Amino acid sequence: MSWIQNIDISILLWIQNNIRQDFWTPIWKTITFLGNGGWFWIAAAVLLLFFKKTRTAGILGLFSMGLGALITNVCLKNLVARPRPYDICADIIPLIDKPADYSFPSGHTCASFACALILWKPLPRKWGIPSLILATLIAFSRMYVGVHYPSDILGGFIVAFFSSAAVYAVYRRISGCTA
Repeated sequence: MSWIQNIDISILLWIQNNIRQDFWTPIWKTITFLGNGGWFWIAAAVLLLFFKKTRTAGILGLFSMGLGALITNVCLKNLVARPRPYDICADIIPLIDKPADYSFPSGHTCASFACALILWKPLPRKWGIPSLILATLIAFSRMYVGVHYPSDILGGFIVAFFSSAAVYAVYRRISGCTA
């Protein structure tokens, strides 16, 4: 195992042995469910399309998630082909059904931050901050339930940061927006 994977496994085992509690588990399973297939973020972005004031944020959020999904799920997961943590370390016990795809990068994290980072810019802070908090919780939940390494989470965040920045830069260029 590589030194990064050793650190990742140590962190996951620490989370499993020190943070996992029976009373927390249903909460973290619910939070991780919000990231399944990006459904929550897609629904939020589609809802924003219905209001003129938030339409741009909804469109940009959908484009950012789309770009992030292409990079994460179509390219990187298959290119890197990293096994899930429980496939490498028998001591890591997943709390949800085992995902069928590869581990790196985290698609839940990518979708969550791809949308939340976009929403941060045009929406008032009362919506942007909760979006970022929820994205962070979804990212952590993937480690809590034992299906992603911390470096998978970081990889998903980096892809989301890139995709949201790229989408926003294209929007600014096309619209002539200087904000």
